[in-house]
Amino acid sequence: MKQIDAGVLNVAFFDTGPADGPPVILLHGFPYDAHAYDTVAERLATEGKRCIVPFLRGYGETRFLDAGTPRSGQQAALGADLLALMDALAIEKAVVAGYDWGGRAATIVAALWPERVKGLVSCGTGYNIQDIAASGEPADPAAEHRFWYQYYFHAERGRLGLTQNRDALCRLIWNLWSPTWAFTDETFARSAKAFRNPDFVDVVVHSYRHRFGLVPGDPAYDAIEQRLAAQPHISVPAIVLKGADDGVDPPGDGEGSHFTAGYEEKIVRGVGHNFPQEAPGVFADAVLALG
Repeated sequence: MKQIDAGVLNVAFFDTGPADGPPVILLHGFPYDAHAYDTVAERLATEGKRCIVPFLRGYGETRFLDAGTPRSGQQAALGADLLALMDALAIEKAVVAGYDWGGRAATIVAALWPERVKGLVSCGTGYNIQDIAASGEPADPAAEHRFWYQYYFHAERGRLGLTQNRDALCRLIWNLWSPTWAFTDETFARSAKAFRNPDFVDVVVHSYRHRFGLVPGDPAYDAIEQRLAAQPHISVPAIVLKGADDGVDPPGDGEGSHFTAGYEEKIVRGVGHNFPQEAPGVFADAVLALG
């Protein structure tokens, strides 16, 4: 594992493959960590790709550089973190790929800084830039039921629950979201170490409150949030992978209208929410298809 100062963070990341290979940045979601890409990165490295796999803010050994920086989990912060990491590593252009929070970060950079992105791989809701202005509109009852954890974190009871029961709560989410994935105790324990980050609870709680307009964001990201509020199109080639067994974000209608430079959607049976760890071959193939 390596570390580098990037923006407001000291980012911990894995760097696999030839240093001069075409760069690929792989981004995990909540509540997972960079180990979700162990097999994907190994495969891509054998194909000559340089794979950068960071721990997001609030996870693993990634740390804020300044104690006074707000522990924001808002979408603009995730996108800004990815761009800052690319700048710190002197990566001018890369394939960016992710799921859940990581897919959001990748999608944001693809939307707002397309000149930095060769191609996008996203999972589930491929266009997952949040429409915060519309967040007060109720979803259908089945979706509301799947989002119970988000509403749980809106209250201080949820913050306390995540603080006191983070392993049990995160493991429950793994089971609910990937009901056909027979992960081992060792697999979960390896990732659960990342949830010991001192900022994990604050970043997670802020994320799930900000997306519903319940708390303000970090003013440093106001300009980015304003651009995201316009729901910008994706003008780079994109592949969206959907797990047929995803327990929180099941496959829905196509989203091609958000993409203007090529869009491919694949629904894969037997796969839940943690796509790269459950179907690493399919995920790696999608990355390779984009160069």
